[in-house]
Amino acid sequence: MIDSLIPINRRLSVAPMMDWTDRHCRYFHRLLSAKTLLYTEMITAAAVVHGDQDRLLGFHPDEQPVALQLGGSDPKLLAEATQTIVKRGYREVNLNIGCPSDRVQSGSFGAVLMEQPDLVAQCVASMIEASGDAEITVKCRIGVDDQQPEKVLPAFLEQVSLAGVRSFTIHARKAWLKGLSPKENREVPPLDYPLVYQMKRDFPDLEICINGGITSLDEAEIHLANGVDGVMIGRSAYHNPAQILCNADRRIFGDKTDSDIQLTMQKMLVYIENEMFKGVRLNQITRHILGAFSGRPGARNWRRVISEGAHLKGAGPELILKALEGL
Repeated sequence: MIDSLIPINRRLSVAPMMDWTDRHCRYFHRLLSAKTLLYTEMITAAAVVHGDQDRLLGFHPDEQPVALQLGGSDPKLLAEATQTIVKRGYREVNLNIGCPSDRVQSGSFGAVLMEQPDLVAQCVASMIEASGDAEITVKCRIGVDDQQPEKVLPAFLEQVSLAGVRSFTIHARKAWLKGLSPKENREVPPLDYPLVYQMKRDFPDLEICINGGITSLDEAEIHLANGVDGVMIGRSAYHNPAQILCNADRRIFGDKTDSDIQLTMQKMLVYIENEMFKGVRLNQITRHILGAFSGRPGARNWRRVISEGAHLKGAGPELILKALEGL
């Protein structure tokens, strides 16, 4: 049974990012913000059903609230995966309808599914039936290739919401399925924030969150003031975690205090020691904290000490203490 004492609030979330938002990253981010919703990397339904579930689905209880992003297009397989994920304690399962990579397209899921809203509706209906107490949500683009977003996006939202989805996070860019790399698809197609705002006006009963090109809490507050229900921040939250997350609980969720990055690092030392005792290598964790002091005096030395030493044999928590001394 899911812990009902920790409510999910999508007013601010950190985007699911492949190779980045693993369990060590999420633990660090949770220390910085108690309220921000955290997502796993995208995991395919096939991997969940047939893969190493302990490795793929494991998370620390302190990460809650945490959501898992799932990729796939087979309703039956997605339902089976959802059932497994919910049993592991995840609060939300988010279906990826936004990733434009060739590998994802070849598996007939991700952004290519913007062209098949009927199949998406079948998928989410199966997931909802298998979801128990967890919520099924969707992350999508405003369209792909030559689609006209102002026509395609509302039709997509209407059809998928009729299948039972109440919460959508919309990356406010088209995805070009041919000719652009995933990185270029995050930067080249123009952003259309007003279209996402319009979707909230057109579908007031749906939760509409916005994503794409958002780099600060100042920008997040502007989007919220324009009527969307939540803001998802990606790479800026990863590269500048303290600047985004230390103030998030106060500025976005209305708490009275901010978190402290120095105190967070003391807590991370305990976590690192415990994880290394289990066999985790130091650099598997420290790669996620390199940007902890970005924009502050001593940040370059912090990154240098950790980057040069974390991969060496015998490196441990004392390397973090050494790096902290240089701040």
